Amino acid sequence: MTAETGNIEGDDRIIRESGVDARVAAIIAPVLRATGFRLVRVRLSGQNGLTLQIMVEREDGTMTVEDCEEVSRAVSPVLDVDDPIEKAYHLEVSSPGIDRPLVRKVDFTTWAGHLVKLETSILVADRKRFRGRIGEADEESVVIERDQPAYGEEPTVRIPFETIADARLILTDDLIRDALSKDNKARKEAKKRRGEEVDEDSAEDETETEE
Repeated sequence: MTAETGNIEGDDRIIRESGVDARVAAIIAPVLRATGFRLVRVRLSGQNGLTLQIMVEREDGTMTVEDCEEVSRAVSPVLDVDDPIEKAYHLEVSSPGIDRPLVRKVDFTTWAGHLVKLETSILVADRKRFRGRIGEADEESVVIERDQPAYGEEPTVRIPFETIADARLILTDDLIRDALSKDNKARKEAKKRRGEEVDEDSAEDETETEE
């Protein structure tokens, strides 16, 4: 992933693809928007021959197995027509997962307080790799509160969004609880919008996930 790729209309990600991955992203982005999903990441890897992983989520951050199947059915025809990959490949549609990549500015606000691994494309405070908790974020940058600062380093560093090349949440018990709670709330709100009955005694109720 890189921050230096061409624009895709309506794509608000700060970390985007290059090369073949970028061509795939440009092809599928309009289809995803039309079906109510947003792109997180495209990655073509050499696993099992060639695997094209398309990571997506709904606007509210949720993603089910059925959603993955829906996205697969929607993007397969346009990929077959445009044929951006010369060799045969396996298509894999997935959710971002709990230890997800952070690709939008809003992701850093949504997951503030959680641990993140982050790499920059240029030196920031004499480093390119950072690990710490996500602090405050504005339109231009995010503060990382280092969990293990080296001798002489400031405990916090402000990193401009334009320099971020890769960022991913680190799996912790707190992250799991928060992710389950956010997912549960989002699903309940989605049901309310559709006029469906909400089960307040669900096993994944937010009161249980926040204990």
